[in-house]
Amino acid sequence: MNSFRNRLLVAVLVFFALPQVHADSLKEVYQLALQNDPALKEAYASLQAALETKPQARSALLPQLNFFGNYTDDESTSNSTFLQVNPATGETTIVPNTQEAESRGLIWNVQLQQSIFNYDQWVQLKQASKTVAQAQADYKAAEQDLIVRVAQRYFDVLGARDTLEATEAAKEAIARQLEQSEKRFEVGLIAITDVQESQAAYDRSVAAVIAAHRVLAIAREFLREITGVYFEGLQTPSEEMPLLSPDPANQEDWVTTANDQNLALISSRLGAEIAREEIKVRRSGHFPTLDLILTHREQDFDVDQVNTREDPTMGPITSAGPADFDTENDTISLQFNVPIYSGGNTSSRVREANYQYQAAKQQLIRVARQTERETRDAYLSVISDISQVHSLKQALASSETALRATQAGYEVGTRTTVDVLDGRRRLFQAQTDYAISRYAYIVNVMRLKSAAGILQNQDVSDVNRWLQ
Repeated sequence: MNSFRNRLLVAVLVFFALPQVHADSLKEVYQLALQNDPALKEAYASLQAALETKPQARSALLPQLNFFGNYTDDESTSNSTFLQVNPATGETTIVPNTQEAESRGLIWNVQLQQSIFNYDQWVQLKQASKTVAQAQADYKAAEQDLIVRVAQRYFDVLGARDTLEATEAAKEAIARQLEQSEKRFEVGLIAITDVQESQAAYDRSVAAVIAAHRVLAIAREFLREITGVYFEGLQTPSEEMPLLSPDPANQEDWVTTANDQNLALISSRLGAEIAREEIKVRRSGHFPTLDLILTHREQDFDVDQVNTREDPTMGPITSAGPADFDTENDTISLQFNVPIYSGGNTSSRVREANYQYQAAKQQLIRVARQTERETRDAYLSVISDISQVHSLKQALASSETALRATQAGYEVGTRTTVDVLDGRRRLFQAQTDYAISRYAYIVNVMRLKSAAGILQNQDVSDVNRWLQ
């Protein structure tokens, strides 16, 4: 027991050591999620990276200017021999020859290259525009997904809190019932089995409270995951919260809207188009290219040279002098390239792109079917939630009435302890079910709008007005 208390104390200290804020509303929680959610930041970074694909594709169509320069400082010494014949005597002599040279040179050129015809560059520019559009759709989808995730986890916390409050209230009520049962047993008004039933119910309620604490802690962790902080005092929907039917009140209209505006579906369509364009890019590896190249080249060399030759009659003969030279060259050329054979690489890449396009098309079909299913499910869930909230509200009132009648019967001896305990359990369950059904209605309204691609920040503000 002491070990359990120590672990519980450590957990409490860790919880309060973490950053906590008091948020009054769903809107405030959402604003923090906008600032701290890693998934949204990841989507934003991916969008910024995708935006760079268009200037990169455009750059291939613009002039390419390059500068090349090379400076050399070279010293060399060479020794050689050659045969020299004396014309007077006819004697042949081996004459040594030494040559020393020192040179300093600068070579530089400037090259301007302009693509005239390169089919894949134009296709890649078109492809880049679709890549940017897809990234924008993905980012907007991430924004909508964040709204749904915040709402889901916000109301999960409220639902877990309501469950905990209900189980704690049930435990307190059962504890009072147990105390009353023990006193009534002591004076002989009830049998020992009633006391045992009350004790068993109390033990079960203690276990239920422990489990409810765990569920609430997990729900808070899920909310912290997207906001970075813990929350206390979350607002709950007021009793005046309207239960609005979907507008338009036609399931097929919502499916049609989703087919046109669902962001995941739009992204998949663009992905299929990008994959189709990639086939053209790969196939262009068989096409010729034509480039205009303008080059200006200059060379400047300073050379100091010393040549020493051993003459048989005159002795060493030395000659020295500069051997400088400068050149300047301008070139205009058209470079025409026809790929003939690349070992089958181009054909293989074309086949690869075709398979990738087939995969993208199947993904589009899958996402389209998934979007329709999610839209229909969300629509039917909203309709069902409205009816369920009304039914559970009535069930709550009925449970309260039934408990009062059971308690009155218990006082006069027509009802047992088990009946009272069961009545209390049904009442607390009805309270919890009613609260959770209202949370589910709000979340499903947002899911429906997200599936249709029309969920906006204003919807968070609209829901926020229902809270107190």
